[in-house]
Amino acid sequence: MSIEVYRDAYGVPHLRAGDPEELAFAQGRVTARDRAWQLEVERHRAQGTTAAFLGAAEAEWDAFVRRVRLADTARRCLARLEETDPETADWVRAYADGVNDGLAEGARRAPEFAATGLAAGRWEAWTPLAVWLSTHILFAGFPTKLWREQVATRLGEEWTELFAADGPATAGSNGWLVAGERTASGAALVAGDPHRFIEAPGVYQQVRLACPEYDVVGLAVPGVPGLAHFGHAGHVAWAITNAMADYQDLYRERLRRTAGGGVEAYGPDGWRPAAAHAETVEVAGGEPVPVEVVETARGPVITGDGPAEPGAEWEGLSLRYVPRVTGRLGFEALPRLLAARTAAEVDTALDAWVEPVNVVLAADTEGGLLHRVAGHVPVRPRANSLRPVPAWEPAHAWAAEPAPLPRGGVTDGYAVMANARGLAAPLGVEFAPAHRADRIAELLAASAAWTPEATAAVHRDTDNRAAARLLAAVDAAAEDGSGGLSPAAGEVRKRLLAWDRRMDAESVDAGLYAAVRGAVVRRLAAHEVFAGLREPAPYPGVFTPWLYLGPRVGLALETLLVTGPVPAGDVARIVREALEETAAGEPPAAWGATHRLAPWQALPDPSEEADARWPGLGGDHDCVLSTSSAPGYTDRSARASAARYVWDLADRERSGWIVPFGASGVAGDPHHEDQLPLWLRGELAPVTTDWNRLTKEQG
Repeated sequence: MSIEVYRDAYGVPHLRAGDPEELAFAQGRVTARDRAWQLEVERHRAQGTTAAFLGAAEAEWDAFVRRVRLADTARRCLARLEETDPETADWVRAYADGVNDGLAEGARRAPEFAATGLAAGRWEAWTPLAVWLSTHILFAGFPTKLWREQVATRLGEEWTELFAADGPATAGSNGWLVAGERTASGAALVAGDPHRFIEAPGVYQQVRLACPEYDVVGLAVPGVPGLAHFGHAGHVAWAITNAMADYQDLYRERLRRTAGGGVEAYGPDGWRPAAAHAETVEVAGGEPVPVEVVETARGPVITGDGPAEPGAEWEGLSLRYVPRVTGRLGFEALPRLLAARTAAEVDTALDAWVEPVNVVLAADTEGGLLHRVAGHVPVRPRANSLRPVPAWEPAHAWAAEPAPLPRGGVTDGYAVMANARGLAAPLGVEFAPAHRADRIAELLAASAAWTPEATAAVHRDTDNRAAARLLAAVDAAAEDGSGGLSPAAGEVRKRLLAWDRRMDAESVDAGLYAAVRGAVVRRLAAHEVFAGLREPAPYPGVFTPWLYLGPRVGLALETLLVTGPVPAGDVARIVREALEETAAGEPPAAWGATHRLAPWQALPDPSEEADARWPGLGGDHDCVLSTSSAPGYTDRSARASAARYVWDLADRERSGWIVPFGASGVAGDPHHEDQLPLWLRGELAPVTTDWNRLTKEQG
């Protein structure tokens, strides 16, 4: 082999090999050495076997993965890839082989293996596809349809979309492109940051992949070859955000047990056999959990086991999702994307993309620009996009061909993608509010000489446009004929109205705003009109995060302050009470004192000292510096920028990137968390591409 591994000052691997397949092997191997624990957790999550070493808390996830047939879908997608594009299938297999080659060494370095008794397993060629599916199976938010069903049945049909209103439970990523006409160099800049639940180790891996065919730096998903989302190949750079498209459906199924113990499902053609078999989720320290896996002509049933008695009937929900139907994920696009040298070639590569559906921006050194949606969205009635639909009604079937994908231009020298309504509007139902997109556009319009350094400052913007509606209600609180506020509450009101609306970590007024907002959210959620939505929903526990009323109210606060079933007089009273509550309590601390990072860890450290070490953050859900919490319930931020990047098409070495922690997933490694201080300050680490300035690994 001709593999060479270099590292930059932050431990980021720069890989060089003789051909793309050998390079994929190298990427798999170095990832296993750097992230062995993370890779094995992801492999087990994709197979539904995490409870076997992490305990009962993971059993719900494992049962869902079994029921949704995730691993089998990955095998199906690999089989189709082998038939239609064997070269790409071999490329994926080479990556899995590289993981297997590096896992033993990586596991020896990772203390979590000894702590859990987990032994490194074996990756199959389909495992990277399963990891991709596991990462994105909930990405399109089909559980939101369960929430809308709850709203419609417990609050009223007219309120089905009340909590949507452009974005209650959805946030995604920022991305923007500045054309050469607005940059100091005359060459384009591509920048942004994906917002995901923050995990330690991080969900993105900085890496460079170089062979005679291409030389690309970018952000990889550990466990998956190539650079699907963010890359800079020298001549061309690309980035994505979630399109917020709707491409997964839930069907209400009528099911019955046959005399032989099988299952039948009632569809448009009457009762038909459904595939059914039993599996078992092993649980460390607990009893094994039996799982019945049932699949109808629509898709796998995801809502639990039915009765065993012959002739018994029950209802369930099946999930219809594109890779299960088509046998495709779009991995054909990945090696073509690496080899692209122009925006037009990025465009052509992404014609093969399937899952998830993304908005793409790309630019090249010849002035070529790209702004499009990529992915597969089925054509079916709008009712499918809102709530579960009857499996027995043929009108809810998918059309043979997917929806056409929108394309856009670059107006006034820039383009912004931030999950708001816009390019992808025909493909979805819920989108993020326009606050982030509008703010980024406002900032970009203010200059015609953008540099990489100035562009990085956009990431740090903490202007909170979402505060305007609550502040308007606060403004009106002393003049609504209610007798006014106490002097202390009046002082809170005065401070809020003078606040600059920036969610800076050190801002005491931002902390005051958050305290009042939290009190408003709690009172709204406790209003009698929402009593039905406070009752437990009849769905598996894995969907519970989508079904909590309180966080839903917090994220839909802008809407609920001016419309909905809570009378306007009650809303005004709630705002007054929130001001009085805040005034009567301990003075709120600076925003960053409570708004602290709360990353997910597969094996968390339960000690108070471990929790206290996570730092305070600036920003908020709808700021460009997006750091999401659950207002009214916790200020801790579990979702934020999982990476940030600026790709400079004039000089790749003037580009920058950052991840929340570091290149290494091994605790105690010098590069385990060495990027965290920069990430907190909103700074970027340099992208180094001169091989002479890198350190070559030996062996």
